[in-house]
Amino acid sequence: MARHPVCGAGHRTRSRPSGPWSLPGKTAARRPAMSNTLVDYSLTLVLLSYIVSVVGAGSALFVARHIRGGDGGQRPLWLALSALLLGGCAIWAMHFVGMLAYDPGIPVAYDGPLTAVSFLVPVLFTGGALYTVHRWEHSRGVWLAAGTVMGLGVAAMHYSGMAAMRMAATMSYNPILVAVSILIAIIASMVALYILLQWRGMARYLSAAVMGVAVCGMHYTGMAAMNLVPSQGPVDYFSGALSPQLMLLLVTLTAFAACVISVFLALNDDGDIVAG
Repeated sequence: MARHPVCGAGHRTRSRPSGPWSLPGKTAARRPAMSNTLVDYSLTLVLLSYIVSVVGAGSALFVARHIRGGDGGQRPLWLALSALLLGGCAIWAMHFVGMLAYDPGIPVAYDGPLTAVSFLVPVLFTGGALYTVHRWEHSRGVWLAAGTVMGLGVAAMHYSGMAAMRMAATMSYNPILVAVSILIAIIASMVALYILLQWRGMARYLSAAVMGVAVCGMHYTGMAAMNLVPSQGPVDYFSGALSPQLMLLLVTLTAFAACVISVFLALNDDGDIVAG
């Protein structure tokens, strides 16, 4: 297993509170926390994360039409594809591209199994929410409950994805910003489900841009809640860890490929319906 030193040239540090859940104004950490400000992000990757979210959301909205209007035997397929596009591309892929946009100034790798779990969480929660609102689409209470559960799944994805980071630093969170990020996730999920059920025509697809803003807002609020304090001593990067460069390539290409293939399948189904 390769070992990486904790400290090196280019470290950006500043005094910040410490502890698993640290409030501003509490006792300062013995070691200075690493910087987590706008200058620590690649604006190119921030923009890419937004584009990934918009493309994923737009594709999900396009495919989701078939959950209600398609052939009954194929509805589970369209439901699964919609969950994959919304939960896996618009939410999860955006999340990881956004994480890779942050440069803490030290080597970072990602735990492969935990990263896979963080992918499954939003897909499953989103799939459950989509099924619920289409099954009981005229119930406002069901819509609110499904949006809440979906939002909690998004938040679970974000923080499990953060836990997958492997680096020579101790991570803690500002509980106020964590609560705000979870609230944003729940509201964004409710809005997404409402748009899916109520909006028609081009307005539905234009709303993908709004959904992208909401998803990115949750992610970067959650990132702002993070405090990193350099660890003392070396850190082990085990063989199951993935490099950030490989993560960026795999996540981006897979997300766009999934969107293209799913939209193609939906268009092909539209053609079959017209021909029939």
